[in-house]
Amino acid sequence: MSYTALYRNFRPLKFSDMVGQEHITKTLRNQVMSGRVGHAYLFTGGRGTGKTTSAKIMSRVVNCLNPQNGEPCNECEICKEILDGSLTDVVEMDAASNNSVEDIRSIRDEVNFLPTKAKYRVYIIDEVHMLSTGAFNALLKTLEEPPEHVKFILATTEPQKLPMTILSRCQRFDFKKIPEQDIIKRLKVICDGADIKIDEEALKIIAVLSEGHMRDAISILERCSQENSENITIQEVKELVGLPSLEYINKLSRGILEYDSITSLEAVDNVIEDGKDLYNFLWEVIKYFKDILVYKSTNKLNLYSDNEIVEIKKLADITDEERLLNIIYQLSDLENDLKWSSQKTIMFQTGVIKACRKEEYSNAGGSPIEKRLTELENKLANLKFGQDTTIGMQEIARGENTDVAVYKLEEKKVSKNPTNINKVDESWKKVIDSLKKNGKIRLYTALINTRVSELNDLMWEIEFPNGLTDFNKNILENVANNSELRKEIFKITGKEIHVKFKDGKSISKTSSGEGTPKSPIRDLGIDINIIE
Repeated sequence: MSYTALYRNFRPLKFSDMVGQEHITKTLRNQVMSGRVGHAYLFTGGRGTGKTTSAKIMSRVVNCLNPQNGEPCNECEICKEILDGSLTDVVEMDAASNNSVEDIRSIRDEVNFLPTKAKYRVYIIDEVHMLSTGAFNALLKTLEEPPEHVKFILATTEPQKLPMTILSRCQRFDFKKIPEQDIIKRLKVICDGADIKIDEEALKIIAVLSEGHMRDAISILERCSQENSENITIQEVKELVGLPSLEYINKLSRGILEYDSITSLEAVDNVIEDGKDLYNFLWEVIKYFKDILVYKSTNKLNLYSDNEIVEIKKLADITDEERLLNIIYQLSDLENDLKWSSQKTIMFQTGVIKACRKEEYSNAGGSPIEKRLTELENKLANLKFGQDTTIGMQEIARGENTDVAVYKLEEKKVSKNPTNINKVDESWKKVIDSLKKNGKIRLYTALINTRVSELNDLMWEIEFPNGLTDFNKNILENVANNSELRKEIFKITGKEIHVKFKDGKSISKTSSGEGTPKSPIRDLGIDINIIE
């Protein structure tokens, strides 16, 4: 006895049976009921979202002898023959294997003949983007002005590959990814019909793994049902698709957050010994850190048991949002590198070790020369000489024993108004709160835990006590983000305020004694001329 796959056996027979595409099915039903069915349709969207299913239903409803509320009856002679594939008036063609000019010319010749039984000849062309340029050209005229008894339904996952001449001749419907709750709802119907017993948590993980594609979800369910004829659990689903145990994911996450490279590498070794795919493991770890970040921000999480949420809370309590964001970006970069590496294990282990390092080390980038120059710039920028202090070349050279020609270094003392400190602090807190309320999360996370001081009426200095990381620099140096920050400050203060940023960890300490500051030039060992 032949076996039929679940996704074919439980393919929806009516528009009302479809889930997640109500914006499309409602429009198609209204067209059928009003008698305004178009001559050419284009269904676009990801795999397993209902394009071919909708095309099949549409081919039946336009030919059905007893349509009801824009739905096919599936009981009349025409509907039954279309369902079993015996009606020659409905033609399904796969453009991936029938993409030549001759294949389209055969259609162009056939459309001139009246249908044998049905009211319309319907041509369903799947993966239409695979047609050759010549085939598209051969289809143009027929697609634009077909005979009254012909309907075309084209389906594709890549509409950008279709010529504009084809797109402009069709009514386009974009199928979106199906929400997880709708996938779970449909899987329950299939489980009841196929007598499959499965836990609710297992259904949820299948819906997550399918990423909005119904056919993928049904395929995973089918594989699980073949492995277990009794009751499918969440652990069996993870084992089948090769997902690592949450114990390993939690162990690695804790190791990274606690800067414990030994524990982190032990978790990686456990995954390798179990034969799990490292790429899938990394994907799960990134998702886990994302969930920790979501829980820390909202105190809400789905798809986790109470015990698992307790573990997530423990991890969320030992870190902050900025650290979590930094880790997610680091691991995402590692994921991209892993795709092209022939030594995935080595790449994965070194990436984990890097993520376990302290920010002040892991964020330090560039060559040694670039680091020394950056340190020199920071020291010179933060060097304090007092009011109207002029230091000549001989004064710096005294005791420095370095070949430096300095004509003049002068720092203008910036007047600070101590009476406005509290007012500025209060305004800055309002700016931070406003960024959070308006959904500027990246900018908000970059500026939390900062201090502000007023240099003058038109300039504020933002200090980062814990250091200005590369992650924060990239956000703040973005022109759009900088403009957004100034807009928020203007809303609060009513003034056009410019901002400058200061790294609180890079402030140079001056030496005690005669008031002469310790020279940063000797510390770095770089000969430099400073010209006025």
